[in-house]
Amino acid sequence: MKIILLLSTVVSSVAAAALLTSSGSANQVAKTPPGPARVPVVVELFTSEGCSSCPAADAALRELEMAQSVPGVEVIALGEHVDYWNRLGWKDPFSSAQFTERQRTYAAGFGTGSYTPQAVVNGRYEFVGSQRGKLTEAIARAAQAPRATVQLSRAITGKLAIKVDALPAGTAPTEVLLALTETSLSTQVGRGENSGRLLRHAAVVRELRPLGSPAADGTFAASVPLQLNPVWKTANLRAVVLVQEKASRRIVGVGVLGLNSALSEQ
Repeated sequence: MKIILLLSTVVSSVAAAALLTSSGSANQVAKTPPGPARVPVVVELFTSEGCSSCPAADAALRELEMAQSVPGVEVIALGEHVDYWNRLGWKDPFSSAQFTERQRTYAAGFGTGSYTPQAVVNGRYEFVGSQRGKLTEAIARAAQAPRATVQLSRAITGKLAIKVDALPAGTAPTEVLLALTETSLSTQVGRGENSGRLLRHAAVVRELRPLGSPAADGTFAASVPLQLNPVWKTANLRAVVLVQEKASRRIVGVGVLGLNSALSEQ
């Protein structure tokens, strides 16, 4: 009987010590301050399902988007499918003349022609989108530039609240744009250069619209209605707000919010 009691006491003591250690560890973890926020950097990929060189660029950006492997950076992918490949055998279902025109504006500023796949990082750097080394390097460089504060939150039902302030010193006149993106999209291509291939895309821009310009003091505030196509999967949607210089096209501020969580709270 004494042996049993002794063993019971030992087991109880060990269990209590383990509980105390576990509790102490939990408290220690809970008190650990969060790490610094990642710097959002936008990568616009001008691409087309009709271009045989584009899947490699899409894969490179999609992997970066999923792995978030650039230290201290949140890579924000904007897949913008141009429409000038549509006449060559396959009509890209995500293509838009709006993205073709946006690429032309960049091309004029960079002094390059329009081509696919073209990556543009924060409106500052451009190169062939499948060049993974250049992509990572440009993202890291862009993250070092001063940036505005952009905050997104849910407003009343069906609306997105946007606040912009603290524009970097010397910022030229800017405009604020809203992009809605959808991830996990793919297409089984039936014709053209990628005939027979299943193409998986980085986040595709479903909508891109200007919202206006900041006030003279560099601030901007708006409550923007969200008109979502029922075909889009809400769980895969994000709102991305860009603050972009009108002349240079440099992006000086970025904010992002997942729409699934935002809308589910309303």
